[in-house]
Amino acid sequence: MTRREQGSISLWLVTSSLVMMILVGLAVDLGAQVHAKQRVHALAAQAARAGGQEVQNGPAAEGRYLAVSAATGRTAAQRYLTAAGVTGTATINDGDTITVTVRDTYRPKFLSLIGIGDLPVTGTASARLIRTIGGNEQ
Repeated sequence: MTRREQGSISLWLVTSSLVMMILVGLAVDLGAQVHAKQRVHALAAQAARAGGQEVQNGPAAEGRYLAVSAATGRTAAQRYLTAAGVTGTATINDGDTITVTVRDTYRPKFLSLIGIGDLPVTGTASARLIRTIGGNEQ
């Protein structure tokens, strides 16, 4: 054995260990980012449901049509998002649909060690009021 080959195994072991730690960090952080995206989508859906419960009473009671009360619907959705600790917007479309978009940030645990900062996550969901009679949408 020549003297030049001493330590070559150690260098290979250090390099492969570093690569494995980076790969594990990628798997952990990207998996957690997917989970964060699922969370903001679920929060958007729940906020849309909360806002969608704010129905204009007059037309609904008279059986004419269903519509989300714009001001109270947006307020209810925003209140839900605030309680969940995220930010977002709520819009009323066509009078009977509320759409909520939630924005949050995922802070990587491992990837931050190699300089990757906060990753934005966004989720959008809608709730539409429908009237049914005998199981059929009217």
